[in-house]
Amino acid sequence: MTNTLADLNRMSSTSFAGAISDTFELAPWVAEAAAAKRPFATVTSLHEAMMGAVRAAPRERQLEFLCGHPDLAGKAARAGAITDDSKHEQSSVGLDSLSEADFARFHSLNDAYKAKFGFPFIVCVRRHTRDSILVQFERRLAHDAATEFAAALQEIFYITRLRIAARVTGEGMPKVNGRLSTHVLDTHVGRPAVGVPIDLYEFAGEAAHRIASAVTNSDGRTDRPLIGDRPLPIGRYELRFSIGDHFRSRGIEQGDPPFLDIVPLRFSIAEPEGHYHVPLLCTPWSYSTYRGS
Repeated sequence: MTNTLADLNRMSSTSFAGAISDTFELAPWVAEAAAAKRPFATVTSLHEAMMGAVRAAPRERQLEFLCGHPDLAGKAARAGAITDDSKHEQSSVGLDSLSEADFARFHSLNDAYKAKFGFPFIVCVRRHTRDSILVQFERRLAHDAATEFAAALQEIFYITRLRIAARVTGEGMPKVNGRLSTHVLDTHVGRPAVGVPIDLYEFAGEAAHRIASAVTNSDGRTDRPLIGDRPLPIGRYELRFSIGDHFRSRGIEQGDPPFLDIVPLRFSIAEPEGHYHVPLLCTPWSYSTYRGS
């Protein structure tokens, strides 16, 4: 259920805590502490107050809070015995449908992590691809205890910021979404390329699976971002532009088969809340790209 910030400011402390307590995993005390900080001028300041309660808590309570989070792709997650938020977040990146080999890999990493740090590995999965999660898992296993405790709290910040943004509307919304866009410019004639099919692929290992498709409009752009209204998952991607038919329709001799038919642009995303604009500038015999805005 979504609440307005104004309504939350007017509620009793009990109602306030009940409305947003589930944004912090199994820790209603966070919302109870934030209730005393009202009124909030912005949704961002509400979230900051809740994170402030976590950071100000005694170390023992912080550790208990971290331990309340489920393992990634763990047995509880597979059985559905986790909170709805965690269930939806893990399924968004396919952690609920891993192969037995991938499940075994996550299980091994979970065990190694908990044996070293004493709490589950926590990452905001909505800001990552599955490959990126595994990279983070292995990279963070090399941390010392203090560094990793701070990293876990930072991931809590990202997770709960997304949850608050989904639950509360009002002034000063936190920035949680990114945008991936493109356009195609026919530099042979100096104008937008219309009607070019575009496919977007995400990589998992060396395999790529298509996650979006579009066709360029009269401005050489897509009608909507290829990814929008959510964080851009950190990972590796490829745009494939079916440019051959465009030049064929203009009656340009390109050879048979054409020199350029489908043009692939492989790139990576590292900023989940950023804007990545990846255009194609092409002639029948050459192409280039850049990161635009």
